[in-house]
This record gives sequence, C-alpha cells and structure tokens, in this order.
Amino acid sequence: MTTSFTPWSALGGGILIGLASLLLLFALGRIAGISGIAAGLLPPRRGDLGWRLAFVIGLPMGAALWMLGAGGAAVASHAPPWQLALAGLLVGVGTRVGSGCTSGHGVCGLGRFSPRSLAAVLTFMATAMLCVYAWRHLLPELAR
Repeated sequence: MTTSFTPWSALGGGILIGLASLLLLFALGRIAGISGIAAGLLPPRRGDLGWRLAFVIGLPMGAALWMLGAGGAAVASHAPPWQLALAGLLVGVGTRVGSGCTSGHGVCGLGRFSPRSLAAVLTFMATAMLCVYAWRHLLPELAR
C-alpha cells in the first residue's frame, strides 16, 4: 500500500496550527476548537460573532490559498457530494457527542493539560486504530 505522507508539509502545518491556537488564546482568551467556534455562530448567538466568523471563513480561505500555491487540491475526493455531506453531518454529530472536536481536544486541550481532553484523544486514537485494523484485516475477509 502506498501513501502520500509528506513529513515537511505536515510539520509546517502542525506548527501553523499550534501558533494559531496560541495566538487566539493569548489575544482573545479563547480556545481554538473548531466545533465550539462554529457552534457560536448558530442561534442562539453570542455577542462575539466577529472573530468567530473571521476564523470560520479563514479555514476554507487557507485551503484555497494552498490550492493556488500548490497548483491543485491537497486531497482529491472521488466521493459523490451526498456522501461528503453525510460524512460532514456525522462528524458534526460526533463532535457534539464528544463535547469537542479532535482539534479542540488534541491541540488546545492537551496543550492546557486537560484530563478530559486526554481521555477524548485516547478514545479518538483507539477508535481510529480499531477502524484501520478492521478495514485492512477484517473487511477483506468478509468481502470474499
């Protein structure tokens, strides 16, 4: 199985994410958890819409800038739009059930030494490992 792992761009992206979360924490005293930021845009709204809107708009803008600079999408998807929409909905539901997303718990929560975030990240990682194992080792046997 071939992969497209690119350690230098992954390292650079991780550093930028860490710096952005630190900037938001020090500048506004806010945690850079995407689900919490996006949830603050939904009714009932809070009084701090400006920075939330800027943050959420900046996410696709960053991807668009990457596409322009790199000459194409970082990841191509061959899934139909309905599957992508369903996947996004399931991620959103999981985010609410888990009281935060992987970025909030992994980047911000672990950086603040939150025990809840440590438990969440360990759960995310264990689930991911089990899914990969099932996908690679159990499902091919079931398909025969």
